[in-house]
Amino acid sequence: MVLPKGLARFNRAVTNRVNKYVVNWAPGFGLLVHKGRKSGREYRTPLNVFRTDDGFVVALTYGPDTDWVKNVLAAESCTLITQRKNYRVHSPRLVHDESRQAMPVVVRQFLGLLNVHDFLLVKRE
Repeated sequence: MVLPKGLARFNRAVTNRVNKYVVNWAPGFGLLVHKGRKSGREYRTPLNVFRTDDGFVVALTYGPDTDWVKNVLAAESCTLITQRKNYRVHSPRLVHDESRQAMPVVVRQFLGLLNVHDFLLVKRE
């Protein structure tokens, strides 16, 4: 079960406007800065993001077909701001993982309740 599109619209209009004050410094959060693949416009998308050995992983709670995922895949790089640091990230890769191993244990359990199995992996420069 991927979260419904109506919830995505609500989050974009309401929750994301509040989150933008928290995502730069709170653990487990980040702000993804990417360009629209058609418009070239800069977008800032608040996300839950977690470190991996060579980069970061993001759970795709709305699925892999969201615009921001398509933008990052098309550009093959973007900037991720997390815990007050800017990271240039590259080589985005979609991963389907039923076990959700790249996520912390508590997050893994929560994502299991939502039936989330798709993730975006990016590498740090």
